[in-house]
Amino acid sequence: MALINPHINFNGNAEEAFTFYKSVFGGEFGKIIRFKDMANDDFPVAENEANKIMHITLPIGQNLLMANDVPEIMGRTNENENRSKISISAESKEEADKLFNGLSAGGQIEFPIADSPWGSYFGMFRDKYGIEWMIDFEP
Repeated sequence: MALINPHINFNGNAEEAFTFYKSVFGGEFGKIIRFKDMANDDFPVAENEANKIMHITLPIGQNLLMANDVPEIMGRTNENENRSKISISAESKEEADKLFNGLSAGGQIEFPIADSPWGSYFGMFRDKYGIEWMIDFEP
């Protein structure tokens, strides 16, 4: 079966955000490529963009969480958009609590994690980087 791997755009703080996500999920980065790693005559990189992230991955279970920093010449990413959320299906109530509490630290809780009217253990929030998450555990 195909896997869905979320990809997030950041305004220059992808590495900081992914270091935070790694502290919650554990594991190691699968790949980190900086813009300077790709620089050549055909792809010049401005000095202020050189250390920004062109591609980063964090394996989570069978999936990859991926991201990059958007170069300034392409404009800023709207950090207040609400068109999508990253949904995590936890394997236990304890894992759901750990992920919810870890990822929501410093963020904005939209729906506190609790037993939901539809029968699952569910919570929803925007993390301190503006990324929206849903945590769900089906008992």
